[in-house]
Amino acid sequence: MRVVSTNQAPAAIGPYSQGIVVNNLFYSSGQIPLTAEGNMVEGDIAAETHQVFQNLQAVLKEAGASLETVVKATVFIKDMNDFGAINEVYGEYFHTHKPARSCVEVARLPKDAGVEIEVIALVK
Repeated sequence: MRVVSTNQAPAAIGPYSQGIVVNNLFYSSGQIPLTAEGNMVEGDIAAETHQVFQNLQAVLKEAGASLETVVKATVFIKDMNDFGAINEVYGEYFHTHKPARSCVEVARLPKDAGVEIEVIALVK
């Protein structure tokens, strides 16, 4: 088992890792729209979702994986009315490769984020 940590994504805000590699699979912690410096991104839900993908790309790269090797994504949404906007941004990152996905509305996310995404990916 290998812990994944990069300063190109926000540091964990609790007792957990940015991600873990076990055998040839990378399991990310949920990424919210924090910058690498730890500031919440300002803007609409699309801006939040883009920041989440920047964070995911950073931890995937550190793990030796990429969006193209993601096999499963889980999307947590604060307001299902934002689904369309989040899905549009999601499709910009997963336009050719389309991993399995779950999407659920939740009562609240850390730092009152509007979206959080976690992934499982194959390590190259």
